[in-house]
Amino acid sequence: MKYTKATNYALHTIVYMIEYAKNEKLTLHTLADHFNISATYLSKILTQLVKADLIESISGVNGGYILRKRIEDISFLDVISATEGTGALFHCNESKCLIQKVMADAENVMEMYLQDKKIFEVAQNNSDSCGMGKE
Repeated sequence: MKYTKATNYALHTIVYMIEYAKNEKLTLHTLADHFNISATYLSKILTQLVKADLIESISGVNGGYILRKRIEDISFLDVISATEGTGALFHCNESKCLIQKVMADAENVMEMYLQDKKIFEVAQNNSDSCGMGKE
């Protein structure tokens, strides 16, 4: 199983917003510069986070992005679902597929774990120093 780069950047963006911005607006260019990625690419990721109600987009000269949910409520699963979607990882076309049951059970365990893990817990440990963004 592999997550997309978009999920990687989405998770790091939320951690960054929790660590450094809290209730401050961050511009697209501030975030793109921090992560050293294209503003166009990051904009697409931020749009997904807005649609998932995790962050809010404020337009205008003094606009930017701000956290919408309380930091204690944002789970890893919330962010992953925003970028990856919510469909099953494994599909079987047979009606009584025993493999499908095992895979679905495994996915359920993983989803429960990711739902229970809150991003602010990671942000409090300053773990964003994993090489993402500029120091």
